[in-house]
Amino acid sequence: MALKVRLNCLLPVLTSLLLSLVIDSHPLSERIFSSTDAIRAASNETIKKAPDIAAEVGRYADLAKHIIELAVFGAAQNRSYRRLADFTDTVGNRVSGSQNLEMAIKYMHNAMTQDGLDVHLEPVKIPHWVRGQESAEMIMPRAKSLAILGLGSSVGTPPEGVKAEVLVVQSFEELKRRASEAAGRIVVFNQPFISYGETVSYRAFGASEAARLGAVATLIRSVTPFSINSPHTGSQTYQEGVKRIPTACITVEDAELMWRLAQNKQKIVVRLIMGAQTLPDADSFNTVAEIRGWQHPEQVVLLSGHLDSWDVGQGAMDDGGGAMISWEALSLIKDLGLRPRRTLRAVLWTAEEQGGVGAQQYFSLHKDNISNFDLVMESDLGTFTPMGLQFTGSDAAGKVMEEVVKLLAPINTTKLETSGEGTDISLWMQAGVPGASLHVADSRYFWFHHSEGDTMTVQDPHDMDLCSALWAVVAYVVADLQDMLPR
Repeated sequence: MALKVRLNCLLPVLTSLLLSLVIDSHPLSERIFSSTDAIRAASNETIKKAPDIAAEVGRYADLAKHIIELAVFGAAQNRSYRRLADFTDTVGNRVSGSQNLEMAIKYMHNAMTQDGLDVHLEPVKIPHWVRGQESAEMIMPRAKSLAILGLGSSVGTPPEGVKAEVLVVQSFEELKRRASEAAGRIVVFNQPFISYGETVSYRAFGASEAARLGAVATLIRSVTPFSINSPHTGSQTYQEGVKRIPTACITVEDAELMWRLAQNKQKIVVRLIMGAQTLPDADSFNTVAEIRGWQHPEQVVLLSGHLDSWDVGQGAMDDGGGAMISWEALSLIKDLGLRPRRTLRAVLWTAEEQGGVGAQQYFSLHKDNISNFDLVMESDLGTFTPMGLQFTGSDAAGKVMEEVVKLLAPINTTKLETSGEGTDISLWMQAGVPGASLHVADSRYFWFHHSEGDTMTVQDPHDMDLCSALWAVVAYVVADLQDMLPR
């Protein structure tokens, strides 16, 4: 008994000594790798004796530092940025159903396989909307070309287009008040930007609300707080039983121009031409890469971003960055020779922009195994400077996560916030699985969102390193804790 007590007391010292020896004798990319089994054996024994969760999580402090050092200062510095640049420069934008999206999936499957990960594809059926040629011009009171982007799933116009007088409103309430003026008109919504969550309803439902009153088309002010005459696309939803009319976004500048003209009692006439059409659903895949757990491989910590984008820009910010840091997190853990108790699974979703279609089918396929999903994570609001982690789960799980984010002190992202979010993980969280999302300094996100401006120029290598480090530390530690997060 006394000998066993002494050995237990010595285990933390032995663990520290092993880490020290590895650090002194190997470059960072090889640290821990050569002594993983010994370190894990020692740390497992001490974790089992941990008096509380703070002590258990605290024992990962050195490992967290190694992950951060490798990602931010070591051999992996700027790697996620370089990977994203090569991917987006090679493939370009990746709208659901397109050849570019399928090329992107093949690219990532090959790249992650070459990285030494266990990679497979899971088939899904996804929407296939095609923009076609489109244009708009103001004919009265003067000639002016209007920059537009048709909205996803919009119907097209006749070949000759739609030419009609314009009704400009600033809200759904104003449209209702002026319902008698809407028939036969192109309704222009010049709604102010309040927040994305509130203002996006005009893009999503504006067409059907105007069509109820007899409008022939809608032009929606782009959902953005900042514009340099740039339209922003996105999804929209036709309501059942309402005639489907063409709908597109215009720039903030043109929406405000037509509003001022209308306020001055000027007659405004616009011609809109859209070749949009919806084709039969296409075959596609969710892309899945794993590091299988050594003790509970059936239990999963899932980290994710979506691989598809809209058909403008490069989809670098939305959501190439989220996809890349999910891959990078696994690369960092693999490079350090680490293997957690549970499986780490990176899922690169498809057809998120059409409402999380790929994620919904993934949930349907795997929900019978829901009790084995420990934590689901999603990054889909950019990979700017990380601020912290947003989390949804039980109070007990929140206590664990509060300790986990303390390990991120070296990069000053120790804040755990409420309300994890993400289209692709929402079904899991609604079913009671703990969920987390990356919170970044996203004030500029909607400047570039769904526009030609979403390119690599928006991305910063150092910010992506920090995001990758956060993502890897959280995913690894949760996957390696003795117990799953409490529901």
